[in-house]
Amino acid sequence: MIEQILSFFSYFAAACVLLALFVLLYVHITPYREFALIRAGNLSACLALLGAVAGFSLPLASAIAHSVSLPDMLLWALLAMAAQALVYLLIDRILPDIPRGIGEGVPAHGALLGGLSVCVGLINAACITY
Repeated sequence: MIEQILSFFSYFAAACVLLALFVLLYVHITPYREFALIRAGNLSACLALLGAVAGFSLPLASAIAHSVSLPDMLLWALLAMAAQALVYLLIDRILPDIPRGIGEGVPAHGALLGGLSVCVGLINAACITY
């Protein structure tokens, strides 16, 4: 039982660190300052960030559930993190008005970006199985 408890805390701590790293990565690749915008009441920035975090959390949870070891989980989670970051970069290229609209507070832009992040996260999570 002690071994399972230690395993839980190891995976949980690693997942929390990975989630924090993802948020740091995400807010550094976007052209706007999410936390400042959210503090100012920008719903669009909130929706986009929440969708990105949820979109990463889905494959992170799948990596935890399907990994054979902590290093295995870390590898899958890092791949998922890269895939989710690519979602933003692709949307920025394909629909350049979306990031601009988020900075300007257009809720539909944040909802679209957040929703696409969750959708890709679901696909990403499904790919992390054996």
